[in-house]
Amino acid sequence: MSAINMDVKVQFGKSESYFDGGLLEYIGWCLVGWLVTVCTLGICYPWAVVILYRWRVEHTVVEGRRLRFDGTAVSLFAHWIKWFLLSVITLGIYGFWVFIKLEQWKAKHTYFQ
Repeated sequence: MSAINMDVKVQFGKSESYFDGGLLEYIGWCLVGWLVTVCTLGICYPWAVVILYRWRVEHTVVEGRRLRFDGTAVSLFAHWIKWFLLSVITLGIYGFWVFIKLEQWKAKHTYFQ
């Protein structure tokens, strides 16, 4: 009985997807984000989120098309204040939705180049 090779690549005419970011660059951005967040007592945390997400998105290529991110820290900060106030008003219950709202905000500002 012969062995069957199951390593089949089906592309359907699409280009390949890949991530071209490097570890040292990622560590550097993480350290910068962490330092800024700590030095500002968390006030600039939205800025850290934006720089790390922008780095991740802009090093991603999907089917030959590079992704772009146009979100700003100022825009995220406004949402962050709103989400914080809603969490306080609802005694923390709204906090369960903050992760989803953040992902929706990221998706809204991510597009193909």
